[in-house]
Amino acid sequence: MSDAAIEPADWTAGVDAITYQSCPSCRAVWYFRRGFCPSCGAAEPQTHRASGKGVVYATTLVCRAATPEAKAHVPYMIVLVDAAEGFRMMAHGDKDLAIGDVVTARFENFTDRRVPYFVKA
Repeated sequence: MSDAAIEPADWTAGVDAITYQSCPSCRAVWYFRRGFCPSCGAAEPQTHRASGKGVVYATTLVCRAATPEAKAHVPYMIVLVDAAEGFRMMAHGDKDLAIGDVVTARFENFTDRRVPYFVKA
């Protein structure tokens, strides 16, 4: 795996960015950071910063908080977004988003952290 010190940081590390990985061997792309390619098993994935652009694949309006901290945000939208780079990710989004909408990411506070939040492009 590449040296983590030179890989771009993302929202999970407190940076307003989304990262994804790709395989130089088979060209697969995926969202969750791994030390190997989930398609072919190659051991040297590359990490990239995503553009934040995509298309809504699915939406869910959450009307019941999963935690006491999330109660202040109810109702809130969770979306699956097909990113322009070829991976799919789950994130928060505007309540008026619908399947097929072209979106772009920004970052918003949700409970005690900043998270990706999609809005119509």
